[in-house]
This record gives sequence, C-alpha cells and structure tokens, in this order.
Amino acid sequence: MKETDFIEQNKKKWNRFEELYESKSNDPEELSDLYMDITDDLSYAQTFYRRRTVRVYLNQLAQKVYTGVHKQKGESLKKFLTVWQTSLPLEIYRSRKNLLFALVAFLVYTLIGVVTTYVDPDFPRIVMGDGYVDMTVQNIQNGNPLRVYETDDQMAMFIQITTNNLKVAFLTFFVGFFFTVGTHILLFYNGVMLGAFQYFFHAKGLLITSFLGIWIHGAFEISAIVLAGGAGITAGNGLLFPKSYTRLQSLQLSTKRGLKIMLSLVPFIIAAGFLESYVTHNYQDLPTWSKVMLIVLSFAIILFFYVFYPIYVARKNPHLVDKEEVGNFKKRSDFNFYKIRNIGEVIADSFRMYRLVFKKFAKINLLIVLPIIAAVVYWQDMTHYALQQTEYWYDWASQLEFIIGYGFRNTQDYVVFGIWTFIFALIFTSVLWCVHTLGEAFSWESFFDYMRKKFVAIWLGNFLLCVTVLALPWQLLLPCMFLFPLFYLQSASMGLGEGTLGQRFKRGFKYSSQHYWKSFLIILILCLLTIMVVQPIALIFSIQDSWTGEPMVRDLLDMLADFTKRVAQIYTDDYMIWSNALRQLFYVVFILAIIPMVVITMAFGFYSEREKTEAKGLRRQFEKFGKRSRSKETNADFD
Repeated sequence: MKETDFIEQNKKKWNRFEELYESKSNDPEELSDLYMDITDDLSYAQTFYRRRTVRVYLNQLAQKVYTGVHKQKGESLKKFLTVWQTSLPLEIYRSRKNLLFALVAFLVYTLIGVVTTYVDPDFPRIVMGDGYVDMTVQNIQNGNPLRVYETDDQMAMFIQITTNNLKVAFLTFFVGFFFTVGTHILLFYNGVMLGAFQYFFHAKGLLITSFLGIWIHGAFEISAIVLAGGAGITAGNGLLFPKSYTRLQSLQLSTKRGLKIMLSLVPFIIAAGFLESYVTHNYQDLPTWSKVMLIVLSFAIILFFYVFYPIYVARKNPHLVDKEEVGNFKKRSDFNFYKIRNIGEVIADSFRMYRLVFKKFAKINLLIVLPIIAAVVYWQDMTHYALQQTEYWYDWASQLEFIIGYGFRNTQDYVVFGIWTFIFALIFTSVLWCVHTLGEAFSWESFFDYMRKKFVAIWLGNFLLCVTVLALPWQLLLPCMFLFPLFYLQSASMGLGEGTLGQRFKRGFKYSSQHYWKSFLIILILCLLTIMVVQPIALIFSIQDSWTGEPMVRDLLDMLADFTKRVAQIYTDDYMIWSNALRQLFYVVFILAIIPMVVITMAFGFYSEREKTEAKGLRRQFEKFGKRSRSKETNADFD
C-alpha cells in the first residue's frame, strides 16, 4: 500500500485517538480498542515505512499512552492540602503588614463614625438612610431592637445575605487594583457605618444587647471585609511598588497573592451568612453565655487562621518566608493552528492571543469603531432624551437597549440596530485580521485589504448571532444559549476559511454543529468569567430598591454615577443625563474589551474543527516524507 493511501485510510482513527486521549471524560473501552489498532498500524509502518515520518508519528502516539499509564496519580488532593497547610499561611504571613494596615485603617474609620455620631446624632441617617433608622427606632420601641434579622424564610435570607456579603468582600478586594484607593474608600464606608450603627444603639442604652446580637455573625462578616481589604491592598501594591518588574507584571504577581487570601475568606463569609440567618435570627431565645461563646469562638478561629497559624508555619519554614514567586512573563508569539484543542486549551490560548494582539485590534477599534459608536450613542440619547432622565432597575439592560436600539420604540431604533450589526462585524473583522496576520507588523494597508475581501462575508456570518443576541429580550438570552453554539463558528469560518462564500457558509454550520458542546461550555465559561470581573465594578444582578430608590448593593459604577449626578446638579437641571452618560461609557468600553476575546475563542474553535475534519496539520507533517528531525526522532530512527 502506498504511504499516502495508508495515511488517508487511517487518519480519522488517529485523530479520534488523540482526541480521546486528551479528553478527561474518555471512553476507556474505545481508547483501548484504538490503541490496539494504532500498535498494529505502528508495526505495519515499521515494516514498510521505516524511514518515513508516519512511523515516527505513530511511535509518538504509542509513547503517549505508555507515559500516561505510568504517570503517578493522586497529586491533586496532596497539593490542595499543601496549599492550606503551608502555601496559604505563608502568603498571609508575607502580607501581614497589609492586613494589619487594613485593620488599623478600619478601626480608625469606625472611630470616625463613633465620634461623628456623638457630635451629630442624626449622622446615622446619612450613612444608613432614613428608612432603616426609622424602622430600627420603631423596633426598639416595640421591645425588639434587632427585629430586622427575623424573617419567616430563613433559607432565602441565607442566600440573599451570603450573596451580598460575597459581593461586598470581592468588591473590596477588586477595587484595590486602582492603586488601593478603591479599597480604602470601601473600608472607610463600612467602618464609618459600623461606628455610627454601634453608637446609635449605645445612645439608646442598647450597646450590649446589639453587640451580643450583631457580632454573632459580625465576627466573621466584619473580619472578612477587613481581610478582603488587606488582600486588595496586597494586590494594589503591585502597581504602587513594581520593584524590578513592569507595573503590569507586578500587578499579575500581587493579584495572585491577594487572590489566595481572598479565596480563603469564602468559607468564613458563607459561615457568617449561616449564623446571621439561623442563629442571630433567634438571638432573643439564646442564653447570654451561648452568644458570648459564639462570638469568642468566631474571633478565635479568625485569629488562629490569620495570625497564629501563619506565624507558626513561617517559623517552621524560615527558608520559604522570603522566597519570592518569579513570574514567567515570556510572551508566546506563535500558535499552532493545526492542533485539535480541548476546552481548557482554547480558553488558555485565547487569553494569550488576546494579550499578544491587543494593541493591533485596539488601535482599529479606538480610531474607527469608537467614533462610530460615539456618534450612534449621541444620536440615540438625543432622541430618547426624556427616557434618559431617570434611573432604571436593571440599569445595564436599559442602557444597552438605548445604545443598541433593540427596544424598537421608533424607526430610528431599527436603523440603529442595523448599524450595530455592521459595528460588531467591524470588531470581528479587526480581530480575525489580527489572528490571520499573527506575527506581522500592524499595517493599515493589510487591514483594509483584508476588510475589502472578508467584511461582507463576516457580516453575513455574524448577522444571525447578532440578531439572536440583540433582538431578543434579555430575559430570554439564558435559554437561548443553547442556540448560540449552532452558529458560533460561522464568523470565523467566513473570515479565516478558504473557498467560495457558499462553501465557507456551509462549512461554518458544519463545524459549529460538530463543536456544539465545546462551544456551549466555552460560552458558559466566558459568561462566568465576565460576571466575576464585572461584578465589582457594575453588578450585573443589582437593581434599584423601590423603597429607598437606592441600589440594593452599591458597586463602583453606582458610586461614580452618583458622584457625577451630585456634581451635575450644581450646574444643570438635567443632571441624570450626565450620570447615565457615564454608565453608557462604561458599557461601550466593556463591549470593546470583551468581544475580541469571544472572537478569538471562535477562531481557535474553527481551527480545531478544521484540523479534526481535514487533518491539515497531519498532511503538513507528512509532506516532509523522510526528512528527519533530531528533535522528534531518536538514534533508533536512523538505523
């Protein structure tokens, strides 16, 4: 049999074996059968194609399985225990000055709240709102000062409180990236509120009663906020004190250190939510000694885990205390587009690619896309001027509806919606061009030439996705996630594929269906990562409280918009326009930042399916036909 016929006959089987071997959820029986077939193919190749690349390739496949069988297992549990026993305590010890600084700052801010309330008894109304203070006064008069913690549905209370506490803690951590200023603002806000709250009860002669009720859960909750502030300062110090690294590199290292501390707080935050929902809820029925013991025990656990145990581990391992983590910041400038990637590899390589080509597509988006968006948004705001003079419950949904026009209130909205399909196609084109010209210097001539050839095709391939995502009400987007993978790779096929327009369009649907579940999981992962990143800045799930007219959980964007609104009130009656304009600016920046990542995952998904179907990478290897490489062959290959 000719070697080319041998390869053509067996390539699907070999690719299937590699796919199963790389997958964690493989079928052992199918994998075993394929392995037996590959060993037979290897024997055949050793007989008839001794000096050909196909023999080396099959030998490598067989060696993969041999290595995998003899690889030691069970390391994950050991590593997990090592993190909690050694790595995390050492990280806490190295960050002890930042944690202590956060504690001292918080105590100072709390004292400010106490003193201010002592001077001005109405100060709690400023920090907690008239509604909450009036409700508490009424509860005190009724003989149940902490009635706010009593509710019939304790499970719902647990979920709501725990979610809120997690949001506040992670917000306190993430805003530390901005040179630690954001962390200090939130520590100040929470410290002043705590001081005002406790002195308010002291003025009513209920300090001990409130202390024994509130600190049952407050020991964990307040400690978590302070420690989250320390973790945020640890992360933000990477920007302030970069040492021998660039500020971005230093921030990456410091963020990893701070994030370890932050993640260790999650169990304590959950415990605080449980105590508040199920124990503080029944504080009046508990004997005093039990409440004191719970508070003392909670503080003892915090002190042990974040003070005494880190000191013990540091003294036990002095050689590890000053050992600094060295980051590997070597940029990866080449990617194998003839490789079948699993989901983890697609996500990881997409992040690397994003960093590598960021300057190229950002330049196009800044100089071409952003001015178009600015003109469209201004046109929309002027047309919907009256609607922009109010705040909305789900602000991000309402503002995007105005920006993109999918509210379809008038003819202009339909026109703007159509324009946005071209804007998204332009963003897709810029990113796909960057992938297509990877390794080449930026060139307007090259980009416009690519755009001339591919833009219309990319717009057509992207149109169905745009209409599905933008035209449907946002409440229906979640169930429609099951539809997105059906045409997820369509744009990449139109921009990176070869052949006629019809061939690329047909191939896009074919690859999308083959890649369906991988695409679905990638979309899900990107959504979760987006929520994690955006939550501290603009809470996706935050809504305005109809009772107070304030956000249920204030995020950074709420604070900035509120500040803008207060300043604008001095100069104009249409102050809400400026507040909403700030929100719109953030959402536009978010669109320009997140969509390129989505497009890059599409590109890697397309290349994976192309390789799985057409085996172009395998063909490229076999083009060498006997050309030996000492990096891939052993001395036995030359016998």
